[in-house]
Amino acid sequence: MATYKEGDRGAVVKQIQKITGCYPDGIWGKVTTECVKAWQLDHHLQADGIVGNKTLAAMGIIAVANAVSTAKKDVYVRNDGSILKKSKRRIDYIVVHCTATPEGREMTVEQIRAEHKKQGWSDIGYHYVVTLDGKVHAGRDVDIAGSHVAGYNANSIGVVYVGGLENNPKKTYAQLKAKDTRTDAQKASLLSLLMDLRKLYTYAKIQGHRDFPGVKKDCPSFDAKQAYRNV
Repeated sequence: MATYKEGDRGAVVKQIQKITGCYPDGIWGKVTTECVKAWQLDHHLQADGIVGNKTLAAMGIIAVANAVSTAKKDVYVRNDGSILKKSKRRIDYIVVHCTATPEGREMTVEQIRAEHKKQGWSDIGYHYVVTLDGKVHAGRDVDIAGSHVAGYNANSIGVVYVGGLENNPKKTYAQLKAKDTRTDAQKASLLSLLMDLRKLYTYAKIQGHRDFPGVKKDCPSFDAKQAYRNV
């Protein structure tokens, strides 16, 4: 079993930070060491600031630790234990979308999939969906080109958040204006997901649907290219 300590980085470090109350940036510094020591004291463990077998077991993240230690280069284990698979395709763009639905109206992956199939598509067009509660759901297999940005599907990953339009019952759907409706949970999850995807696709550009040539709509209803310029 691996041992984690000051200077380490990665998914397991994020999980340790989350459990001990540190900011989960995945970088173990002095603050994380102190958080770990305090957590160990509270749980009647040796407070040495090093997370080994006993502390990992007490934290309940042995399975995650094992997954990381055996992970191949084509997968990435997130801090919640979920796994992102790296596409076999060349990925030049990670594209952020909105579902173009009114603020507060939930949509599930299956609902989006059903709508896309009605349009004649073989599956949901996006690879990842972030629902109102901030949960990240898998959509189309990343090894298969999506259907989300004309002319760039072959070399891109599509990420969509549920929302993107104002909610005004006095207007028809066609009259609704674009609005950044991301909940706090969605904002946090989108940022986290994009940071993790960056680890798999180091050189891919992160931008919104509206940043591509010929796109005339405001999707994703905020400036994703600017918002995630430092990711």
